[in-house]
Amino acid sequence: MPVIVGAPRSGTTLLRFMLDASSELAIPPETGFLAIADKIKGQGEELRDAFFRAIVNYGEPLQSWPDFEIPEKEFRATLDQITPFNVADGYRAFYRLYAARHDKPRWGDKTPLYCRHLKSIRKVLPEARFVHIIRDGRDVALSLRRMWFSPGSDMETQASYWRDCILAARRAGTGHDDYLEVRYEELIHHTAETRQRICAHVDLTFEEKMLNYYQRAPERLQEHKGISLPDGTVLTREQRLKQQQRTTEPPDPACVFGWKRTMDADERRRFQSVAGDLLNELGYEI
Repeated sequence: MPVIVGAPRSGTTLLRFMLDASSELAIPPETGFLAIADKIKGQGEELRDAFFRAIVNYGEPLQSWPDFEIPEKEFRATLDQITPFNVADGYRAFYRLYAARHDKPRWGDKTPLYCRHLKSIRKVLPEARFVHIIRDGRDVALSLRRMWFSPGSDMETQASYWRDCILAARRAGTGHDDYLEVRYEELIHHTAETRQRICAHVDLTFEEKMLNYYQRAPERLQEHKGISLPDGTVLTREQRLKQQQRTTEPPDPACVFGWKRTMDADERRRFQSVAGDLLNELGYEI
């Protein structure tokens, strides 16, 4: 089960659509609910009920459930068939239903902030194979700070957020056979070779149509619904689609190291004051 993680705006959606273009594998919009596996308590029917409520209501008011287009009654009926019920098989039932919607036998996940939950996901779903995509943090900052889900607009906050995401995944992943790191820059400049390495990690047959993922992306993005933000404002479907516009186009080399053209000297200095050590460790220019 591929699980794509990384700091937000690192290319996780692009990689999702690349793998999802396979005839074998379906990856839903971001879930988030794997992070609460150890918080779902109970036994028997009590546990089944708690699991169902936790999944279909996850993230209120930013509910993710409508994006999956799985009727709640169908999901509940599938959970009722699990005997005895357990959380791991409950999760597998969700992914199986989603993959079946797309007539595919396998499934995966793409939720960037699962980079903070590798250990707990590994515990509940040992079949998970993590793919951690890393992008130069300065490019991430310039992209992320324009988004509604940005942690803040100043460079120190952006640098700390990027650094924390990368280090959390590396601490939990390094040395484990289920963990693979790839660079966004390699995915753009050496797409086929990088994709083949990822496919080998998740035991997925490489198909040429995966290189043309962007042709299917507009259709796949139609799953994204409008959502109400915590402050009461509404993020429309069109606004959500605009956030992922680049995934509907071929990989753009201009997105690689764009900070060199657009980030001023003061912002570079402020980012490096917080995360320069990690940039250096990863081999990025400083």
